[in-house]
Amino acid sequence: MKKNLTLILSIIFLTHFFTMNAQFIFEATKNKTIQNLSQDSKIPKEIIKRGVEQIALLWNYTDGSESEFCDFCETYFCKTLEEKNELFYRIADNFESIFGHNNRVTLDLMRPLQVTGYNPLPIDELFATYDLNAHFSDDMFANKIAFIAALNFPYFTLDEKEYNGHRWTATEWGYVRLGDFFYSRVPAGLKQNIAAAVGNADNYISNYNIPMGLIANGANTRYWSSSTKLISHWGLRDELKAAYADTEFGYVKQQLIYAIMKAIINQTIPMEILNEAEGYFWKPVANKTFLYELVEIENTPEPNTRYQHLLNIFKAVSATDKCYAGESNFISRTFESDLEMKLEDVENLFISLITSPQVKQTADMIAKRLGRKLQPFDIWYDGFKSRSSFNQEQLDKDVRDRYPDVAAFQNDLPNILIKLGFTPEKAKYICSYVQVDPSVGAGHAWGAEMKSDKSMLRTRIAGGMDYKGYNIGIHEFGHNVEQTISLHNVSNYFLKGVPNTGFTEALAFTFQGKDLQLLDYVNSDTLAEYMNTLDIFWGCYEIMGVSLVDIKVWQWMYQHPDANAIDLKYAVMQIAKDIWNLYYAPVFGIIDQTILAIYSHMIDSPLYLSAYPIGHIIDFQIGNYLKDKNLGDEVYRMYAMGRLTPKLWMERAVGSQINATELLNSTQKALDKITEASKPVKKGKK
Repeated sequence: MKKNLTLILSIIFLTHFFTMNAQFIFEATKNKTIQNLSQDSKIPKEIIKRGVEQIALLWNYTDGSESEFCDFCETYFCKTLEEKNELFYRIADNFESIFGHNNRVTLDLMRPLQVTGYNPLPIDELFATYDLNAHFSDDMFANKIAFIAALNFPYFTLDEKEYNGHRWTATEWGYVRLGDFFYSRVPAGLKQNIAAAVGNADNYISNYNIPMGLIANGANTRYWSSSTKLISHWGLRDELKAAYADTEFGYVKQQLIYAIMKAIINQTIPMEILNEAEGYFWKPVANKTFLYELVEIENTPEPNTRYQHLLNIFKAVSATDKCYAGESNFISRTFESDLEMKLEDVENLFISLITSPQVKQTADMIAKRLGRKLQPFDIWYDGFKSRSSFNQEQLDKDVRDRYPDVAAFQNDLPNILIKLGFTPEKAKYICSYVQVDPSVGAGHAWGAEMKSDKSMLRTRIAGGMDYKGYNIGIHEFGHNVEQTISLHNVSNYFLKGVPNTGFTEALAFTFQGKDLQLLDYVNSDTLAEYMNTLDIFWGCYEIMGVSLVDIKVWQWMYQHPDANAIDLKYAVMQIAKDIWNLYYAPVFGIIDQTILAIYSHMIDSPLYLSAYPIGHIIDFQIGNYLKDKNLGDEVYRMYAMGRLTPKLWMERAVGSQINATELLNSTQKALDKITEASKPVKKGKK
């Protein structure tokens, strides 16, 4: 078994790495080096062979001759476990210092764009795109630290990690995670291009606010104040959700917001509205612009800026493909290296849910509850949530009274954790590493990279926190808790973090789902648990389709590398229609809708969207597991495991693999219970 495994792993390994000088270090030199290192070594020969072959593929003529290669390996190879451990922890300490301080500088440089209270300057965008880590890999190869690390801590593929991971100790997992660092050589210039493209896109999205006071329906009625601005897509989506509780104007508002979303997607939204030009207002359903409510004028549509940013990111990212092995591209690297889940498995997971019979049953229930046929924007139906029955204005007032400023929310964070089941000591400890900032954008959590630093919690608080800002803030706080535990409580620095972004989203969703409970709102509804299950299920149905669009768009860009922004726009719209027609039109009875392409993450966070539905599925499984357990204790245990593979993490955390079956079974039970409860009670004969 062991010999066969070693052979298989060697074959996988040899085909994995990219090198521009594959023949620079010849086979005879490698064999001689392996033989020399194996003498009097306590390290298994297969590890020696793996390390030598890896750095031979990365070594080129600028690094030294073949004899220098051999001398280098003999000088820096650790022949005992004690030497290896000492090297490992020295690298860990130094990397924590490098990444931690670079992360802090990046946060400081981006503050004028991300945090309120700054007078924006044009130079801020340039500083925000400056990436201190852009030259890290180049520098590590130039000074040969990368070769020392790769020689002693070689890379393992996803298949290898999944096969061997359950046998590895926490220290051995740390070795493997260090091995993830240096299996390619991407030049600093290409990394800087990616940072610039993503930074520019993030700035575009963070400042994409719709002035709702300039929006009107066909009868010139305006439903929002002149001060109301909604960021796309988050603010628009949340306003649309909130409108379900507005029995008087909610449906009209939803139609207007939906028309705005479609105009953003097809880039017909008037620049005059985005720039808040004096005297202008817009009727988005008819896409007509008026001046001083008197004269219809021809507007200036946005010049496909949305898609140019996406294209810029694609070009920057795909330019690095040549630095990786074989058929590797950004899509495969995102799923197999970042998410550590195979693309095919992720797609099958999504499709198993969105094609399930529970979708149509849930849709029929929503239509019955609304008293009308479903509209495409009902993918965001919010009527299953407990808060949908609470008055939005009252929620805003209660939140604003409790959190009038940043300090009030910051000071209450420990109490929030105590309510969730954390001990006062753990709550105080975690919150000592979290800093609240008022956000320019919708909000985000930015984790620390060294133990002496703090994670950032950002949400909209200007003028007092409203319910939306609070809801986002609780979500981001979930990220901060994960970020703190998985940095401070893991066995070693290289295990910090979680298997993939879906796992941090899972805890954020868990926190967010308890937002009303944390406000001391009591829901006496005996069907609340079942309603919550349907809410999670319907949310997965929506975001899984969005994620499939995201994947298909990246596949299209790879198939059409010379496309321009206009080509990309029409491709995105067609892909969104295709996914809609395949998985949503049969349920909604309406074809050719583009709404699945509205998500802002599709533009500024390349291929991030799949993390959300994965996070929802993980969240539900964790939630099921936690039902009869203390959340604080279990969250500490789970997230202190660190960055194992998704499969192994889930096995150890909840005793099962990532699957949609638990959610589907619970959804069916919820549908049955709610349907039964809605039946009229039959009166018996007297």
